[in-house]
Amino acid sequence: MARPMKWRKVCCLPESNRFGPLDSPADAKNYVNMTVDEYETIRLIDLEGFTQEECAKLMNVARSTVQGIYIEARKKLAESLVNGKVLLIEGGEYQLCDGLGNNCGRGCHKHRRGQHFTCNKDRE
Repeated sequence: MARPMKWRKVCCLPESNRFGPLDSPADAKNYVNMTVDEYETIRLIDLEGFTQEECAKLMNVARSTVQGIYIEARKKLAESLVNGKVLLIEGGEYQLCDGLGNNCGRGCHKHRRGQHFTCNKDRE
């Protein structure tokens, strides 16, 4: 019997989900698709300064899982930057946090400095 899937907890969807060269043609070969959970590892580790272990705890997954997600996310960022491809952030195996502070820490966009913030694009 297969192990049940463990959803990766994500604080918030990105404000913008499409990045890249302004003059890029709109065809499938010029896109790099990054999942929302890959985006979250980049946000937590590179922007917020968390370790992989801290990131794993916030996302409710194993550290080794975060490491794999992070490696893939960085490859996709590099491909987009180096090859001039559009980066599109969508999909993945994630669940948005509830914003109620359940295992949300200082990396959560919804709880910063004791104030409640909501994401403009919260969708499930």
